[in-house]
Amino acid sequence: MNGGIKQEFANAWSKPNNSVVQIILINLCVFASARIFKVFFDLSDATNSFFWIFRKLQLPAEIGTFLLQPWSIVTYFFTHYDFFHILFNMLFLFWFGRIIQEFLNSKRVIALYVLGGLAGGLLYMFMYNFIPFYADRVVGSMMLGASAGVFAIVVGAAVFTPNYTFFMIFLGPVKIKYIAIFYVFMSFIGSTGANAGGEIAHLGGAFIGWLYITQLNKGTDIGSWIISFISFIKSMFKPQPKIKVTHRSGNRRPSKKTTRSKSNESSNTPQAEIDAILDKISEKGYESLSKDEKQKLFNASKK
Repeated sequence: MNGGIKQEFANAWSKPNNSVVQIILINLCVFASARIFKVFFDLSDATNSFFWIFRKLQLPAEIGTFLLQPWSIVTYFFTHYDFFHILFNMLFLFWFGRIIQEFLNSKRVIALYVLGGLAGGLLYMFMYNFIPFYADRVVGSMMLGASAGVFAIVVGAAVFTPNYTFFMIFLGPVKIKYIAIFYVFMSFIGSTGANAGGEIAHLGGAFIGWLYITQLNKGTDIGSWIISFISFIKSMFKPQPKIKVTHRSGNRRPSKKTTRSKSNESSNTPQAEIDAILDKISEKGYESLSKDEKQKLFNASKK
């Protein structure tokens, strides 16, 4: 059984175009680890020590406290404590992230999630430190949860394919643009309530979702630096390939071989044609595409 679970985890990481599942797995592993450690700390009568450590993963509103744990601007959006908190975040990530992953490729799901998390965290700290209404909440305020990154993906998907339809219990078919508008509106009116910090972070993530897709439609990928950074980190842990030296006797020259690079349809598809396909999706939905158009979009997403 252990071997099977281990193999499934390995497959999830090695499988291409699988970032939605990978982000969910990271969140689940952090959540499960925290709750397991909590039990051991409780049994050792050291519950306070557990929460002291756990707070180091959360994002503080106080700038001074943040400077002592700057990593929390990233760790907070992979950290949950309540079961229903992580459940709903991961469900929304799965539902909407699959849209981004299918149409725009897996790497852009990561870019959207990270950008949304960073933007939500920064907006949260800015509002709590510079808007007088929140002045009495700054001290001791901490934030955790993937919601800002998830909101970036939700709004990004809604901007990219506004007429994509989900079938919702009791409501029937609902276009995702209305789902996104509803949740952004609820976050806005909740931004002065009990969970003000979280709702503010949602709005920061939602803004990034809108900005990312609108800029991408103009040809600019504002999240490319995130993918480049992650690729650089991964390259540091990859073993360097061993160079095999072949010794030849005599003065014989190796024969020259002509290599032909393989071309695929994505390299032959003009960007204007891809843009036209994306416009068609926005207006009529993905289902309106022909088989050929879907294939061209899929090939372009693998660039």
